[in-house]
Amino acid sequence: MSAPKYTETDTLDAIRPEAPHLVSASDRRSSGSSGASPADEKKGTQPTQYDLDTDPEKQSDRVGYVGDGRDVTYEEEGSGRYSRSAIKRIVKRVLLAAIFLAMTAWWIFGLVFHRHDDMGWLKPTLLYLAICARYFFWLVPSRYAMVPIKWVWQNTAFRVYEATPKKLHQPIAAVVTFAVFLIGSFVPEETGDNTRANRAISIFGLLVMIAGLAATSRDFKRIPWHTVIGGMLTQFIVAVFVLRTKAGYDIFSFISEMARTLLDFANDGLVFLTTASVVDLHWFLTGVIPPIIFFVALVQMLYHIGLLQWFVEKFAIFFFWSLRVSGAEAVVAAATPFIGQGESAMLIRPFISHLTLAELHQIMTCGFATIAGSVLVAYIGLGLNPQALVSSCIMSIPASLAVSKLRFPETEQTLTSGKVEVPKDDEHRTVNALHAFSNGAWLGIKIGATIVAALLCIIALVGLINGLLGWWGKYWNITDPVLSLELILGYLLYVPAWLLGVPKQDLLSVGKLIGMKIITNEFVAFNSLTTQEPFKSMSPRSILIATYACCGFGNIGSLGIQIGILSQLAPKRSGDVLKVAVSALVCGVLSTLTSASVAGMLFHDGMISKST
Repeated sequence: MSAPKYTETDTLDAIRPEAPHLVSASDRRSSGSSGASPADEKKGTQPTQYDLDTDPEKQSDRVGYVGDGRDVTYEEEGSGRYSRSAIKRIVKRVLLAAIFLAMTAWWIFGLVFHRHDDMGWLKPTLLYLAICARYFFWLVPSRYAMVPIKWVWQNTAFRVYEATPKKLHQPIAAVVTFAVFLIGSFVPEETGDNTRANRAISIFGLLVMIAGLAATSRDFKRIPWHTVIGGMLTQFIVAVFVLRTKAGYDIFSFISEMARTLLDFANDGLVFLTTASVVDLHWFLTGVIPPIIFFVALVQMLYHIGLLQWFVEKFAIFFFWSLRVSGAEAVVAAATPFIGQGESAMLIRPFISHLTLAELHQIMTCGFATIAGSVLVAYIGLGLNPQALVSSCIMSIPASLAVSKLRFPETEQTLTSGKVEVPKDDEHRTVNALHAFSNGAWLGIKIGATIVAALLCIIALVGLINGLLGWWGKYWNITDPVLSLELILGYLLYVPAWLLGVPKQDLLSVGKLIGMKIITNEFVAFNSLTTQEPFKSMSPRSILIATYACCGFGNIGSLGIQIGILSQLAPKRSGDVLKVAVSALVCGVLSTLTSASVAGMLFHDGMISKST
């Protein structure tokens, strides 16, 4: 009797525990070579075949596959024994069940004994619900859970959508979005500088920015207006949810707190290598680089385990359905406000070599458009409005997608549109989680060194330019203040400050703050806003708009950081990174300005307080 043949194919379903699928030898022989997956048949290639050798040492650990790509187990005729693959799957299911039961007991215990103390019940409940959802979708394919949602959608809004002529879809969406902006801006009563005239200027400023981006678009005819309209509407809805409701602020504040807590664990290693007092120095070298190294190593380990791939796939499907962007763009945009521009690029490391120019532009744009959770607490400590900082980070997610696609629309076929297929990273293959973690630590060191070198050189270059400008300006008697890039940008940004809805008396001050943020960084601008005149004496509306306008990594120093990180992750794409870098920086700055414009529309007296 000849040995049965088995088809080797790859599948993401292997991470989901399912009941063992037993296939007899006679059934397997009768199937012949029909075990090819639909993907293989479509490509017209024959899958690799393996014979089951009688020598146990030569038998593959992966005993067999069926034609639909699902991993299966095999029971030899008359032996009654499961293969190693079956045993691993059983052990995995038992382990997952044990973890789930332990977390259930932990949650119940917390509700009973800590419900009314400082620890509270909300955070453990949110964590437990997340674990339940993940465990459920390990057992049940997510497509089954989406059936009722799909049915409701197809029998409500989708019917109206289908009944509308296709050529009117985008115009109607634009009108509805603009109506939402008008209602949200003009319905609230006027108070102080919060006049309807100032709100109207904020709306006008947003329209001017959109028009300017469209006019300078790389390919106007290919602008995905669905993404632009959906991104702007989402930005406004998020702003209303976070700024107008306490629940919205609490939820996003909790997410940022968790991200900060994760990155703060890098301080334990830093203290061991140096001393506890180093943490209090708040140097860039000791406060930013160690968390990047730690996070890069952690991401590499999670990729080896396969956990992050699952999140990549889910984000890709959701964002493709809602805003029609690729999975890689969606993951980076969603992660950047919480973990930073350097760490978020690590989430899609296998994809970077395969990204289109538009995707590279988008990834860099979202990095410039937000700040990270790791520095959020420092800015709150300066006395800035925490609600404004947290909401600005979230609002910049859809804003960066919309702005980037206006300026640099997609003209190529993306790898991660709709469904993600993780490319194999043969060059960095690891044998276990510890190997992946150690490789990630080494990569983190290289990325950290690249960032330090790029920042040093770029900031030194800016200093050289300011020195030359100051020397030249003395001959024109421009000495108070000294001629510099910051001063020049302050005057150039006078009109953009007006378009944001800043009151007339504070236009030059806000313009200088934005220029300061672009040339140096947002920390310098925020510190000036809270400690120096005339910035401290600006009106509450001006202070709030300036907070939003400066809340992003869109500066020359960050340009060096992003170039360094992406060039290290994909050396062959360094030329493409440099090609889109300046455009992405401009778009990142404009993304934060759109958030400031929306804040100007929604400003109210309850947002005047700068601290909690």
